[in-house]
Amino acid sequence: MPKTKTLIKHGNSLALVIDKPILDVLQISADTPLELTTNGDSILISPVRDKKRQKKLRASLDKINRKFGDDLRRLGE
Repeated sequence: MPKTKTLIKHGNSLALVIDKPILDVLQISADTPLELTTNGDSILISPVRDKKRQKKLRASLDKINRKFGDDLRRLGE
């Protein structure tokens, strides 16, 4: 659900305050490194996740999809 926010002055910079419920859902804390990307029109802020952990998760999901993909598709219908 889109939410409108405004930037606040922080010294010589501007800051975006992210509400705690959103941070909790995304498991982001003050120590979480964030990656900012843009397509020239929008800003995407993503938590930097452990690459090794992500690779292991992807392998597990691929294995589950190979083994149970048809069943999961039928359940989704």
